[in-house]
Amino acid sequence: MTAKMFRTLLPMALLFTMMSCSSDSESDAEFVNKSVSTALVENYEYDSTELELVNLINSHRQSLNLPTLQPINHISYKSEEHNAYMIQNNVVNHDFFNERSENLIQVLGAVRVSENVAYNYNTPEAAMNAWLNSPGHKANIEGDFTHFGISVSVNPETGRKYYTNMFIKK
Repeated sequence: MTAKMFRTLLPMALLFTMMSCSSDSESDAEFVNKSVSTALVENYEYDSTELELVNLINSHRQSLNLPTLQPINHISYKSEEHNAYMIQNNVVNHDFFNERSENLIQVLGAVRVSENVAYNYNTPEAAMNAWLNSPGHKANIEGDFTHFGISVSVNPETGRKYYTNMFIKK
């Protein structure tokens, strides 16, 4: 009788154990799934660093007689997600850009998408100067875009800042 009960309860115990365990960090697949979600994110709280970068980018564009770009909260949210990915994985890259781009095409009707990232610049001015000294990043800032979003996130363990700036044309 005890052996029979054990055989019955063991699979249930294993199932319960497997269902109750979860990772403290998100997997790459979960980041991708967030990026392709078609829900429009309307709320985003900009901090002073992000607002300064918005102003620096638009001031630079105005100095070249280019139209200013309008911030969109959804783009900033997607940028923030990418910062979280980079912090979690201790990388600076454009991983899953295609998924973020596709999200902005589907959700916002973008016809073109581009992205700048930066790492470990203490001030918005320093990040902006680095982008302007890089031909590819500068081309994005000065490109034929209509809207953008920006996120600056701080790694809580190192204090280093991660920047993601995405541009779209509608």
